[in-house]
Amino acid sequence: MASVDSSWISWGVGVFLLKPLKWTLSNMLGDNKVPVEEVLVAVELLKEKAEEVYRLYQHSPLSSHPVVALSELSTLCANSCPDERTFYLVLLQLQKEKRVTVLEQNGEKIVKLARGPHAKVSPVNDVDVGVYQLMQSEQLLSSKVESLSQEAERCKEEARRACRAGKKQLALRSLKAKQRTEKRIEALHTKLDTVQGILDRIYASQTDQMVFNAYQAGVGALKLSMKDVTVEKAESLVDQIQELCDTQDEVSQTLAGGVTNGLDFDSEELEKELDILLQDTTKEPLDLPDRPKCYTNSVPNPRISDAELEAELEKLSLSEPDLVPSSKSPKRLLEPTL
Repeated sequence: MASVDSSWISWGVGVFLLKPLKWTLSNMLGDNKVPVEEVLVAVELLKEKAEEVYRLYQHSPLSSHPVVALSELSTLCANSCPDERTFYLVLLQLQKEKRVTVLEQNGEKIVKLARGPHAKVSPVNDVDVGVYQLMQSEQLLSSKVESLSQEAERCKEEARRACRAGKKQLALRSLKAKQRTEKRIEALHTKLDTVQGILDRIYASQTDQMVFNAYQAGVGALKLSMKDVTVEKAESLVDQIQELCDTQDEVSQTLAGGVTNGLDFDSEELEKELDILLQDTTKEPLDLPDRPKCYTNSVPNPRISDAELEAELEKLSLSEPDLVPSSKSPKRLLEPTL
């Protein structure tokens, strides 16, 4: 901790915390033994605890402010750092990692933390101090408005009780006090809105600065990536690609034409020979098959009369004993209807 500024630590805490850390390696290797009451620090565990506190701050509403009061940060880390000594050790570790800086302003300690997990904290400047003072004014005005609101409600209740008791003058005085309090609240609300508006503009300007830096870094990266790219080079590259595509098309057409095996045929002679063959073909009679004869349907379709059907039915009835009609049954089992 010799390289870390610990002047912000009070004298009592410094004696209690830093004095045990003054042991040097020579003393540890010498004849002197470490006293039983000596406080030792596990550095790896301290680093883990510092990372835990920083993540806790990043996920809290305090991270929206560039600077915070040491007391507010201590309250936020109450569960992670149960005692004051652990909390101060964590801050010293974060200071050593360049992620925290502490400044004492008008008797109050201000803590500024790095904006990102891998960023380094910058020193506290006048803008940070001005923002902190505006934040303090906002808190003071908000607490004052809350107190006056309670006072106005109290005056209202006093006026109601006095009215019920028949004390009209006392009720009027309470109502007048309530109105005066409400006017003060209205004036404080106006001031509070002004302070909050200034803070919003400051936060917006910081966001704009971050966006501007991001744009600037993007332009620089784009320029670097387009360093060797020009319009002439792009046009030359497109022409080369087109030339290669044309060459490929010519090769494909050449391969599609096939190989003639050294034989060169005259197309005119081939056409003349084809005409001669066509003329010879038209002179010869065509040996066509005879015209097919028309055939009619050879299946007879005789017409059968009703008497023939009845006689055939009688034969069937007589040939099968189950179908023979009894004296009680009708004479005909089936009468065909055509």
